Amino acid sequence: MQEPTPASPPTPHASRTVRVLLWIAGSVSLVLGVIGIVLPGLPTTPFILLAAACYAKASPRLHQWLLHHRWFGPMLSDWESDHSLSKRTKTVAVVSMLVMVGFSIWSFQGRLAVQLVLLVSGAIGAFVVLRIPTRKM
Repeated sequence: MQEPTPASPPTPHASRTVRVLLWIAGSVSLVLGVIGIVLPGLPTTPFILLAAACYAKASPRLHQWLLHHRWFGPMLSDWESDHSLSKRTKTVAVVSMLVMVGFSIWSFQGRLAVQLVLLVSGAIGAFVVLRIPTRKM
C-alpha cells in the first residue's frame, strides 16, 4: 500500500470556533459516509472527502488518522495527490450503490413513492461519484 504523502501538512484554522464547527461538519460527514456504505443512495466517497477536508483545518490528528485508515486512506491519498479517484474506487462505489438501491427497491414492492425516492436518491449518488475526475494512470 502506498504511504500517503500530502504536498504540505494542513494548517489548522486560527479560530477555535471555526475549528469546532469544522470538526462537527467533518464528523457528521464521516458518519454519513460510513452509513453510505450500506444505505442505498447515500454516496460514501464525497462524504469521506468532505470529512477529510474539514479535519484538515480542524484537527490534523484526525486528518492523519483518515489518511492512514485501512479503507479510506488510499482513496484520500489519491484525492490529495491529484484531486481524482481511481477507476476501481469509482466502480466499486457505483456498483455498490446500484446493488443496494436495487435490493431496496425490490424490498419495497408495492410502495411506488418509496421506490421512486430510492431510485432518484441512487441516481443522484451515482451522479455525484461519477462527476469526480478519474485518476489517470
